[in-house]
Amino acid sequence: MADQLSLSTNPFDDDKLHEECGVFGIFGTPDATAHCALGLHALQHRGQEAAGISTFDGESFHSKRVLGHVADNFTSKDVIDSLPGTSAIGHTRYSTTGETVLRNCQPLFAEFASGGFACAHNGNITNAAHLKNSLVQRGSIFQSTSDSEVIIHLIATSRFRTLLDRYLDALRQLEGAYSLVSLTKEGLIGVRDPLGVRPLVLGKLDNAFILCSETCALDIIGATYVRDIDPGELVVITQDGLTSHKPFPEEQPRPCIFERVYFARPDSYMDKMSVYEIRKRIGVELARENPVKVDLVIPVPDSGTPSAIGYAQESGIPFELGIIRNHYVGRTFIEPNDQIRNLGVKLKLNANRWHIAGKSIILVDDSIVRGTTSLKIVNMMREAGATEVHLRIASPPTAHSCFYGVDTPERNKLLAGRMDIEEMRAYINADSLSFLSIDGLYRAVNQPGGRDNKCPAYCDACFTGEYPTFLTDQSSQEKNNNQMDKIASMGPRT
Repeated sequence: MADQLSLSTNPFDDDKLHEECGVFGIFGTPDATAHCALGLHALQHRGQEAAGISTFDGESFHSKRVLGHVADNFTSKDVIDSLPGTSAIGHTRYSTTGETVLRNCQPLFAEFASGGFACAHNGNITNAAHLKNSLVQRGSIFQSTSDSEVIIHLIATSRFRTLLDRYLDALRQLEGAYSLVSLTKEGLIGVRDPLGVRPLVLGKLDNAFILCSETCALDIIGATYVRDIDPGELVVITQDGLTSHKPFPEEQPRPCIFERVYFARPDSYMDKMSVYEIRKRIGVELARENPVKVDLVIPVPDSGTPSAIGYAQESGIPFELGIIRNHYVGRTFIEPNDQIRNLGVKLKLNANRWHIAGKSIILVDDSIVRGTTSLKIVNMMREAGATEVHLRIASPPTAHSCFYGVDTPERNKLLAGRMDIEEMRAYINADSLSFLSIDGLYRAVNQPGGRDNKCPAYCDACFTGEYPTFLTDQSSQEKNNNQMDKIASMGPRT
C-alpha cells in the first residue's frame, strides 16, 4: 500500500543518467576515517544509494557499509571511533550492476592467505558474467550480485605467489572500465583501466597520500592535487612511499567524455581542465551552432547552469534563473490522493513566473534521456506564460546505452534511440530543439579540430555507438535474445 501512495520527489532526476560510483582512499594519517568520510561526502553526487568505509589499524580491518547517504551515517563520533586506523578506503554507490541491498555495498572485503583485502570499484566490468560463470564452475561461492566481486575471486584463485602479482593477474582478465582503490595490511593500491574510462586522481595531505575519483574530494579536506593516475597505471602506497607500475600494453586513452558534460562536480578538475570552464565552453559552442532570437536564456538546474551561462555570454541574450530548484526535499513524500500525487513535479523544480510570463525563452539542459523530464519542464514554462520555448541540449543526442559504469536505459527506451530530432521536438512540445554536435563537444574539451573519427580522444559511445572495449556479456545476451526471438517466431511445436 505504501508504494501505491508514494510520491517521488525527484521526478526530474529519475530521467537523468545516474552517476556511477565514487571512491576514496587515504594512507598515513591518524584521522584517516574522518578524512575518508569527508571525501565521500564530496563524492556523494556520484552515488546516493549506499556508502561504506574500511580501515586498517595495523592489526585488524574494520568496516561499515550502509544504505543511504554519507552524512546520515558517517558523521557521529561513535561511528568514526568504531573505524580506527591510519589508512582507509571508502565508496559511494549507485547500482549499475546488482540490486540495492547491503551485501552489494562496498568496499568489498576478503581474507586471503596473505591477509585482509578491501576493494572499492568505480566502473563496470563488461565480461563479469562470463568470468563469474567460469569461477562458479571452479568452485567459487559469490556473496553478492555485484560485478566488483569478480575481482576478489580472480585474486583468490590466481596461481601467482605475491598479492601484487595476483592482483595484476586478475586485472589482465577484465574488460570494461575500472578505477579501483584497495586496502591491504601493507598499504594502499590504486589502479585505473588501460583506457582510463573512469577518473582517479592522486593527492597529498601533509605526509598522507590520497586516491579519489575527483579533485573536489581533495578540496574538502584541504589536500593538494598532485596528478591524475594515468590510464593503465597502478600505484602502491606503503610506509616506504609511492611506487608506480605500468603493467598493461599502452593504448590510446579514452576517458569518458560525459564526465565533463554531467557526472563530475563543476568545481573539479579533469585532465588539468576545470569542469566548470568546460561546461561554459560547451554553452559557447552550443550558441554558435544553434542560435535563436529570444528574450531569455534559462538553465535547467543544476546541471544545465554552466552551459546556460556560456550560451548567454556568447549570444548576448540575458541569463535568468527561470526555474528554481528546491534542495530540501527528501526522496519520497507520501500523499493518499492521486490529484496531489500528480503535483509531485513541482516539489523539486518550480517556474519563476515573474521572469517567464510574456517572454520567449531558451532552456539549456545537459542531456535528454527518456524525454519525460523535458516534456514536463517545457509544459511548466508554457503554463508560466512563456510565449516560445526553445530547448538547447549541451551534448549530442544520447542514442546508445553505456556499459562502463553508468546506469543507462536500454536503447529502445532512450528518446534519441527511437526518434529523430523533429520527432523528439514534437514529443517534448518545444518550439525548437537542437543538440550540440559531437565536433562542438570535442572543441569544448580542448580539441580545436573536433572529433578525430579515426582516433577519438574520449569514450563517447553513448553518443556515437563506438564502444572502445569488448562487450562480452552484452554480446552473449544479444545472441541469447536473438535465439529466443527465432524460437518464438517458429510458433508452438506440434
